[in-house]
Amino acid sequence: MKQKIRERGIDRAIPARGASVYDAVEQLHRAGFIEPAETSRDGRRPERTIYRITSAGTDELEAWLRQMLEEPSREYPRFGAALMFLGVLHHKEEALKVLERRAAAFEVQIAAGEALLRSVREANLGYPHGPLPRLFSIEEEYAQAMRRAELSWLRQTIAELKDGSLEWPPILESLWPVA
Repeated sequence: MKQKIRERGIDRAIPARGASVYDAVEQLHRAGFIEPAETSRDGRRPERTIYRITSAGTDELEAWLRQMLEEPSREYPRFGAALMFLGVLHHKEEALKVLERRAAAFEVQIAAGEALLRSVREANLGYPHGPLPRLFSIEEEYAQAMRRAELSWLRQTIAELKDGSLEWPPILESLWPVA
């Protein structure tokens, strides 16, 4: 199952770790949202069960998806939390270094995302009616928009730190002299 998640690129949006996939399948089964469709064994490998979604599962999935798409939620990204403590780095030069490295990492991610989107647009990927419809890569488009927005913010913040319009309090520098 984890292999299929990776093959289909679902792990770009939803991480699948260890036994969590199997725990989720068990919970969905107990709740009546999925049911076994067939069971098979390939040689000496463990038994394999294929599940199908139930009508209750379809209803639950649609309700959950509507809620997630309609309602903005308060998310707590690690980067936002780290920014609250940027001054702990003590020296403006160190803050600039880490922010510039983050910006460089986003540039690499944006280039990789563009390559991925281009390959999806150009490849048939087994879809019977030609190239895969855009709807199936829209989450990557969203991720790219978020990356670009953060990169833009980073560049602006770096520029403000450099030109002094984003003040680095002198008290931070004086508390921890450069060694």
